[in-house]
Amino acid sequence: MSIIDEFFEKTKYAHLSESAQRKGVPIPPLELPVPENAKTIPLPTPSSLNMPAMDVRTVMEQRSSLRKYTQSELTLEEFSYLLWITQGIKSITDRPVTFRNVPSAGSRHPFETYFLANRVGTLEPGLYRYSALEHCIYPHNMEVGINEKLTTACKEQSHIRTSAATFFWVAVIERTAWRYSERAARYVLLDAGHVCQNLYLAGESIQCGVCAIAAYDDDLLNDALGVNGKDKMVVYAATIGKR
Repeated sequence: MSIIDEFFEKTKYAHLSESAQRKGVPIPPLELPVPENAKTIPLPTPSSLNMPAMDVRTVMEQRSSLRKYTQSELTLEEFSYLLWITQGIKSITDRPVTFRNVPSAGSRHPFETYFLANRVGTLEPGLYRYSALEHCIYPHNMEVGINEKLTTACKEQSHIRTSAATFFWVAVIERTAWRYSERAARYVLLDAGHVCQNLYLAGESIQCGVCAIAAYDDDLLNDALGVNGKDKMVVYAATIGKR
């Protein structure tokens, strides 16, 4: 049996172990904690961005992957909007469960958003993380060589160097596995596609192009992002920049 065959066989409902939810294990936290010493940067409200009117059909038909960008920057208002559209929280229930602009299996929303800022408003170039609960960002790794480290981990894809920003979505597997046990491995990957598609469509609405990235050295990229690659791992990435 190949690894692919085994993956789909072992994640069938017939083979799933009892979920943590059914065992009465408390629901996992909604997001990773913001470090106490983090220098958080509040983001403009998403509604502060004035965008030209575009109908859904136009946005969807214009969508295509773009790897070559101009040197124009993304404003902080635009970037706040992109973070909101991809992972922003619209409401929270008492359970607690978050409702966002993207679908997610069981509303588990397993992702943490990291991003490399090259040309984003007044942000210093470097790697940041987004807090969806607070709608703020904070520096995560501001080393001079972080751009090259991330580019190397992504098989030398040069559009990471030249983009205005690159998104990295890290899955906290426990959030989805809590409800779905082994089947979470399927759902997390599906959820990643929903998030990236929202970035593509939102990018079109502000005259940006996006290129999704799935070719990367897992160990190198997880290390560059500071996650262990086991219970927290990068599953998708995407560059964005002005046309």
